[in-house]
Amino acid sequence: MRRTAGVLVMEHIAVGLVEGHKVIGPLRVYPEKADSVDALQSMPADGIAECIRQQLESLAKGEKIHAIGLGFPGVIRDGIVEDSPNLQQVKGFNLQGALGGALRLDGKEVPVRVFNDADAMAAGIAATRGKLHKLNRVWTLGNGIGFGRYPWSEGVWEGGHSVVTLDSKENFCGCGGRGHLEGILGYRSMRLRFLDLEPEEVFATAKTGDTRCAEFVTLCHRALAAATATSIHMEGPGQFYVTGPNAKFIDVGLLDRIVHEMVKMSPLQGSRFEVIPSNDELGVIGAAVNAERAALPS
Repeated sequence: MRRTAGVLVMEHIAVGLVEGHKVIGPLRVYPEKADSVDALQSMPADGIAECIRQQLESLAKGEKIHAIGLGFPGVIRDGIVEDSPNLQQVKGFNLQGALGGALRLDGKEVPVRVFNDADAMAAGIAATRGKLHKLNRVWTLGNGIGFGRYPWSEGVWEGGHSVVTLDSKENFCGCGGRGHLEGILGYRSMRLRFLDLEPEEVFATAKTGDTRCAEFVTLCHRALAAATATSIHMEGPGQFYVTGPNAKFIDVGLLDRIVHEMVKMSPLQGSRFEVIPSNDELGVIGAAVNAERAALPS
């Protein structure tokens, strides 16, 4: 089997070797102990690229690597990060070009492909569950909100910035837009909204019957349901996964009921939801799978 390298950049950097849709050996994670969800926000774009390169070189020492796949948050086109609201210093950065030559095989550069991080996660879920022949969609809930799909296809796919409310006061999204899903359910946005409570405290307090927090929890589920319903109306029903550090906040039963209220045409009903705990391995595998399937030269 051909061995590839997968990289996932979200709140931190995770790097691993992948063979047969499985991670071979331990993942390398930077920073090893993240004290903040903002660990990468103070690092310059070229510093992030250099860190990824160092991790790849350390990981692949003595191994034959055929391709490198990288999952990165933001709008990715031809290896360039056109925008990344939660890592704004990377906007316009040619990440694929910066990593060209990070590894060499028989004197040749190992090809690098960069994908949106949520697309990498969707591919990882499909690969590890034997569903590479089906449409899979995933919401990644973290500092920002990602929307990924497998099979990968060209497109922006910034579903986290779906407009889910017309309330002009909803302006907490990191991109500056109003009414966005990320402006409600993004970790950064929740911290801005509740300056007196951390997001974990908001959801815990809601369970005690606190009206303010309980109303917000309902708003979060309605917002995610609205964005999901939009996807269903555009691409049809199917399997949706919810993952990332903040997937723990989601009540699948409540989400399912709200989506059913929003999707009424019978051919579009029948979507299913599953929450998957945050897992770097899935994104690393998915980035490698997408790179391998991109018909890169060996």
